[in-house]
Amino acid sequence: MENNNEIISDLKGLISIVNDGKEGYQSASETTENLELKAIFLKYAAERKAYELELKAHLASHGGESDNSEGGILGAIHRTWIDIKEALSSKEDQAILGAIETGEAAAVEKYDAVLNDPKTHADHLDLLNKQRDGIQNALTEIKSLKASA
Repeated sequence: MENNNEIISDLKGLISIVNDGKEGYQSASETTENLELKAIFLKYAAERKAYELELKAHLASHGGESDNSEGGILGAIHRTWIDIKEALSSKEDQAILGAIETGEAAAVEKYDAVLNDPKTHADHLDLLNKQRDGIQNALTEIKSLKASA
């Protein structure tokens, strides 16, 4: 039972991260005037929504429910996405990209921490690795865009 509670807690935390990321990308797409960046941000917002739905399905299979309001140990990551929202107020693409880079790096770190316990998460390792790789790919693209901005 303790193992299942840990799984539920970790999945809720990841749901919170991807939900914050989805909202951050959505806000970024509404703020930037650069059409290329807008399309990229919308692509990643949709990807995070898909991740959220996948994680919620796994959470339900373990008897958990998500209300997206719990961050728990992920408060720091949530604050990172708050920083993104603050960067959006400047409307400077460089600031937006920098804030997104910070948020995505924090998300990768959380996925790595969860994946560091493969026994606990054996039934959804493939999903978590796929999502982590997707976030890492987004981070790489954001870093590249920031460097060329």
